[in-house]
Amino acid sequence: MNQPKIYNFMGPSRAMIIVSGLLLLLSVVSLATRGIHLGLDFSGGTQIEVGYQQPANVEAVRLQLVEAGFNGPTVVHFGAETDLLLRLKEIPVVDQSAVESGTAGPDIGERVVAALTAQGEQLELRRVDYVGPQIGEELREEGGLGMLVALAVVMLYVAVRFQLKFALGAVLALAHDVILTLGFFSITQLEFDLTVLAAVLAVIGYSLNDTIIVFDRIRENFRKLRKTEPVDVVNESLSQTLWRTLNTSATTLLVLLALYFFGGELIHNFAAALLFGVLVGTYSSIYVAAKLLLLLKVSREDLLQPVEGELVDDLP
Repeated sequence: MNQPKIYNFMGPSRAMIIVSGLLLLLSVVSLATRGIHLGLDFSGGTQIEVGYQQPANVEAVRLQLVEAGFNGPTVVHFGAETDLLLRLKEIPVVDQSAVESGTAGPDIGERVVAALTAQGEQLELRRVDYVGPQIGEELREEGGLGMLVALAVVMLYVAVRFQLKFALGAVLALAHDVILTLGFFSITQLEFDLTVLAAVLAVIGYSLNDTIIVFDRIRENFRKLRKTEPVDVVNESLSQTLWRTLNTSATTLLVLLALYFFGGELIHNFAAALLFGVLVGTYSSIYVAAKLLLLLKVSREDLLQPVEGELVDDLP
């Protein structure tokens, strides 16, 4: 069988690490200064579903709500062209205590209907959901805790399957992907809601899958190539898994591009998060994770198993 061409991936790795460092710094600065544009799930507000008798014009409905005093309403089609989903973050109610107690929902529904039917349109108010500030804060905390738990479980899994240095490399690479994805949403100010949080967790899984494939080949080659330098082992391992990584990423990106352009506004940000995350995850599994192994000085001896007080190779 023909051997794959060996590419010198680790040649420009120092430059790649510098680029990653700058991107991480930019992301952290943006997160600290601009923050993230939180969606209704995290910031609190009202979500209303209405149905028209005729296809509804999204921009016209948004303008009607703005003129009625609703600041920054989000209006998207929900299923059919006659159905609309309205998201209102700032709720113009006189009794602020009603907002804080969560009893403002029905009043807001009536106000929205009054605003949208002022010019004689006929519509049906189907659903009013209210997310209070306390609920939004709890979701933020639970979402952040979920990401930390995911990283901790990943570190434990890789440490058990491989070795502690591999676990540190994998978790640092995943943290790199998560911070860059959050930084992307901070810089672009795209709305960050529960669907985007789900996409970030999916990015962790996708990137980990790629990293595990690469690490598995590196471990295998460390045991086979007994007198080869670690940097050459890493280069050969990455070359052997390159086309598998690129083919997987390419097919995934095709699906995500279709979702991004044709999936509608409800999953637009979800698809954007996955698109960016898959690109970053592919890059990090090739450069960041592998380079971190070299920086941690992984060697063949790290992969030997102790038997009766001696180090022996666990392969025949």
